[in-house]
Amino acid sequence: MSNCVFCDILNGQAEASIVYRDDVSCAFLDLFPANPGHVLVIPAQHAAYMRDLPEETGGYLFRIGMLIAQALHESEFKCEGINYHLADGAAAGQEIFHVHLHIIPRVQGDGFGFKFARGRTPESTRSDLDSVAEKIRAMLKR
Repeated sequence: MSNCVFCDILNGQAEASIVYRDDVSCAFLDLFPANPGHVLVIPAQHAAYMRDLPEETGGYLFRIGMLIAQALHESEFKCEGINYHLADGAAAGQEIFHVHLHIIPRVQGDGFGFKFARGRTPESTRSDLDSVAEKIRAMLKR
């Protein structure tokens, strides 16, 4: 894929500090880490969105993420918790359009995080939630 920095990393045309690589995935340190040890896990084949990946590959990225998270917990880095984050689409905050799973080591008070303010929307009724759930179920392709 032209103009994809992650494909350039995979092809050896851009530098990266790789922590794991196999035929399906590659994991490397984020250039702008939220905390030391912040890793990105990407598929070896270009895919802009999760929907472009085979289901097995999507699951595999999370398995590698779990492996890296365990290594972070056992490392010298401060790691009291882990955020797994994957932005899928511009509206979700995706900036590089090659699927990437962030593995972010966390400690209390590190200043990073997702904040969901209570009261930004009214609490949903069970009826509203059931209606939304039915619409999603109707679209599942299993």
